[in-house]
Amino acid sequence: MVQGKWFPMGSDISEAVFVREAVFGTGADELDAAAQQVVVYREGRPVGAARLWWADGAFRLGMLGVLPQERGKGYGDLLIRLLLFKALTHNAPVIALETPAETMPFFAKYGFLDGGAQENLHQMHILGENVQLSHCGGNCAQCTNRSEECVPKALR
Repeated sequence: MVQGKWFPMGSDISEAVFVREAVFGTGADELDAAAQQVVVYREGRPVGAARLWWADGAFRLGMLGVLPQERGKGYGDLLIRLLLFKALTHNAPVIALETPAETMPFFAKYGFLDGGAQENLHQMHILGENVQLSHCGGNCAQCTNRSEECVPKALR
């Protein structure tokens, strides 16, 4: 079974930090006190994590990572959708992130736009009103073209 779990500020975020250390080689930091964490589990084991916080007029996504041995299974897709959904539930006007050039295509497929590079990281953003959580962006309840692709890979 695959599931996502949110950890509000002040929670034990050791499982999120476990993923972060495995993916990025970095542990907890001062930003964790102001961020909500999300962890994706497969069969009860953490396989991916990310965080979401408010700063400078936008919700910010960071430390989105999936364990190397678990990549390509749709967990990154599930993480980004959880983050976007959470931001939208708080009426996010803008959702922003910083990412290296090699991961820009992943975020671009969700509608994030490149705002330029600063210190080897690209500033990307999307307006809340432009977020599409469905794969096709259409009305799934009335869709006549439903397929396996309509269900995120991690949930198949």
